[in-house]
Amino acid sequence: MTDVLPSQAKEIEWVRLCQKQDRKGQYAVYQHYAGRMMAVCRRYLGQSPDAEDALQEGFMKVFTKIDQFTEGKSFEGWIRRIMVNESLMKIRKNGSIYLKDIDETWDVGQPADALMHLTTQEIEMLIADMPDGYRTIFNLYAIEGYSHPEISQMLHISEGTSKSQLSRARALLQTKMKNVAV
Repeated sequence: MTDVLPSQAKEIEWVRLCQKQDRKGQYAVYQHYAGRMMAVCRRYLGQSPDAEDALQEGFMKVFTKIDQFTEGKSFEGWIRRIMVNESLMKIRKNGSIYLKDIDETWDVGQPADALMHLTTQEIEMLIADMPDGYRTIFNLYAIEGYSHPEISQMLHISEGTSKSQLSRARALLQTKMKNVAV
């Protein structure tokens, strides 16, 4: 028999309760994950009401599609994917992302030791300050860990555009970090 950690046991119980449409189980899931998932939504949508809408609509999907969750996988990861998809749907619906289809890629080095002098909050603010297209692809690739083929499918763009936007986002972030660190 495999050992189950207490947090995994709690998640398994929450999933089972949610599958039974148990309101207390749903509330426990919401209370436990809402803060982290709001941070995910805000990474894509900023401090807008759209981020709150994406969070609420995402949790509605979590509860209505709970039977699609595969036990043994990361429950938080499954919820996070739903929140990312909801955020991207909001971006597409609002037409607030503009990505130019470009096949060139810029070679950008590492931002030296600028990171050593910045707090996490400062870095998050710099990312949030990027144009929507750069921020979206940067978040999908660098934060969420999606590949360029996955990003191109999610956003209906070419892989070259994804790579180019990421490269430009990194260059912009590197410049901003140098300016803040000075």
